[in-house]
Amino acid sequence: MAKSKPDTSSGSSSRKSSSSWFFSFLVSVLIIPVAAAVLLYLLESFDPASLPTHKFPHTPVTSPRVNPRLLQESEMIGAGKLFGPEDIAYDAKSGIIYTGCFDGWVKRVTLNDSVVNDWAFTGGRPLGVALGRAGEVLVADADKGLLEISEDGVVKLLTDEAEGVRFKLADGVDVAADGMIYFTDASYKYMLRDFIWDMLEGRPHGRLLSFDPSTKETKVLVGDLYLANGVVVSPDQTFLIFCETMIKRCSKYYIQGDRKGSVEKFIDLPGMPDNILYDGEGHYWIGLATANDDLWDLALKYPSIRKVVAILERYIRRPQFEKNGGVLAVDLEGKPVAHYYDPVLSLVSSGIKIGKYLYCGFVFRPYMIRLDLDHHAAQTTS
Repeated sequence: MAKSKPDTSSGSSSRKSSSSWFFSFLVSVLIIPVAAAVLLYLLESFDPASLPTHKFPHTPVTSPRVNPRLLQESEMIGAGKLFGPEDIAYDAKSGIIYTGCFDGWVKRVTLNDSVVNDWAFTGGRPLGVALGRAGEVLVADADKGLLEISEDGVVKLLTDEAEGVRFKLADGVDVAADGMIYFTDASYKYMLRDFIWDMLEGRPHGRLLSFDPSTKETKVLVGDLYLANGVVVSPDQTFLIFCETMIKRCSKYYIQGDRKGSVEKFIDLPGMPDNILYDGEGHYWIGLATANDDLWDLALKYPSIRKVVAILERYIRRPQFEKNGGVLAVDLEGKPVAHYYDPVLSLVSSGIKIGKYLYCGFVFRPYMIRLDLDHHAAQTTS
C-alpha cells in the first residue's frame, strides 16, 4: 500500500505570506520614506554654499579658569519684565543698565535694587545698545536700523542703509571717543526672524559700518562677513573688535594709525559669538550663543548637511544643536582668562562684569542673570 506524501502546501503558503508581509513592511517603513526624502532633497531649491573652513579654529580654544554652572549659581534679574535682554550698556554715573528687549522697548534696570522700567519704545527689535557721548543711547535695531535715543526717551533714526543697500539685521553698536558710531548689519538678506537661514545658506551677507554724526554719512568698512555681530572700540581707540558668529571668530579693524583700514584676527573662539563688551578693567567679555558642537561643526563643514537641516526647519523642525552657552573673558591681547557657561544655556547674547557681578543677557529668555564673582569665580582647570 503506497504511503501518502505529507501536505507541505500550507507551510509553503505560510512562508510565502510571511515573506510577503516582511517585504511590504520593509517597503512601507524604509524604502518609501527614504525615496520620499531623497526626492524632497532633490526638489528643494535651497542651495547652501561652502564656508571658508580654513578660517575655523583648528585647535581647541580653552580657558585657564572655568565655571560650568553659570545658570545654577546665578540669580534672575527682571524675571517676566525683561523679554530677551539682548545687550547691556552700563551707565556708571547713574547706576543704570540699558538693554533692548523683544517687545520693542529699551529698558532701564537700576543696579542697586534691580527695578525694571520701560524707557523708550523703538517699534522694532532693539539689539545692540551703547552709551553716547552726550547722554544719548545708540541702538542697533534689527527692524529699524541705527537709532539714537535722547536722554528724555525720544527715538530718532540715524541711518537704515549703506551704499544703496538697506539693513535687514542691524545688530551690534559702539561709539568711539571722537563720536564716530560703529555698528554691524548682520545680514542684508535675512531679517532676525530668519537668521537661521542665513547660517544655513552660508554666504557672507554681513557688514561692518560707521556712521558719522557730523556729516550723516554711512560707510561700509568691511563687507562679506559671516553673520556680523557684536562690536566694541578698544580702550586706546586705535581699533575696534567685531564678531563673526558663523566662523567663530573676533577680528580687529584698525581705525587709527598706519594700519588704519586693515583687518586681522583677534581670537578664535570655543563657540559662536554674539556681543562683545569691555569692562574698563582690562577684559573683554564675549557672549557665546553656543559652545562648539560636533553636529553643528559637521553642518558648517558640509553644505549637503545644512540642506538637510534646512528641509527639517522648513517642514518639521530642525535639531537643536545649541548648548553650553555662556561668556568668555579675554585680556587685551585676546588671550582667554575665564569661561563661564552652563550645559542648559543657549543663545547667551552678552556678558559684562559690573563691580563684583557678572551680568548676562539672552536673545529669548525672559530675564537677565547676575553671578556673584566673589563667591562663584571661575576656577583653575586641572
